[in-house]
Amino acid sequence: MLVRTAHAKINLALHITGQRSDGYHLLDSLVVFTQLGDQISINEALDASSLVSLVIEGPFAKGLDKGRNNLVSRAALALGNQVAEKHGKPQPVEIKLTKNLPIASGMGGGSADAAATLIALQEFWGSEIKFENLALELGADVPMCLHSKPLRAQGIGDEVTLLESKASVNIVLINPRVEVSTPEIFNRLATKNNTPIFNDQPKVLSSVLEINAMRNDLQAPAIEIEPSIQEVLNALQKTEPQLARMSGSGATCFGLYSTQQLAQEATNQIQKQNPAWWCVVTTTTVS
Repeated sequence: MLVRTAHAKINLALHITGQRSDGYHLLDSLVVFTQLGDQISINEALDASSLVSLVIEGPFAKGLDKGRNNLVSRAALALGNQVAEKHGKPQPVEIKLTKNLPIASGMGGGSADAAATLIALQEFWGSEIKFENLALELGADVPMCLHSKPLRAQGIGDEVTLLESKASVNIVLINPRVEVSTPEIFNRLATKNNTPIFNDQPKVLSSVLEINAMRNDLQAPAIEIEPSIQEVLNALQKTEPQLARMSGSGATCFGLYSTQQLAQEATNQIQKQNPAWWCVVTTTTVS
């Protein structure tokens, strides 16, 4: 069995800077990935009648499509077709997705799952297919998830610049167990031509002080749609984090803390007061 983690994607900052004629939004985002994530497991298939079979389990497996529309299946079939063209038909596989992250939560779960699937199958099949273009066809967030390291994402998310980070960050993730519609949030944006995060091209992950001066342009419209996001942010602020903000299009919010102990104490406090919320403490990956 080959196992890989699909690391959760956290937007420390997300500025919407425009919109293309095809409808895609332009962004400038400071992104980190957490050690926590979904899990992709690859095994040889017992039934070789199909190239890919998908099994989904885990705390957030309910309701997920197990068929060909699932991003994991789409990624596996797309890569399998390319491998077949270059090397001949690959070994049929059974893929198990252990869904540890809430669905539609602003952490890039589906994109991370697809990226981890591409990486795992590349190794399992022993192929050397260049799948960057394939990743973008699967979704705008998939290319950045191939890296799972601190980065700046621009364009529609496909223009990636890796950033140096020498130490991991202690981070608390909270989701009020609600799903929000990303298209609806974008539709509620007051303006889609906002300033970028940087005027230059940084090489190092920004300090917490610098990140505090940034923003998530999707946070305000998301709160309009789902007020519980503001409740989560209020609960985080009471624990005095270095920074509290919503990730992506929500509804997951995060808090940054200087020590693992402070992060754990914050998690315990918030979980005690809000037992229905999903609360975890983790750390970020490093470059």
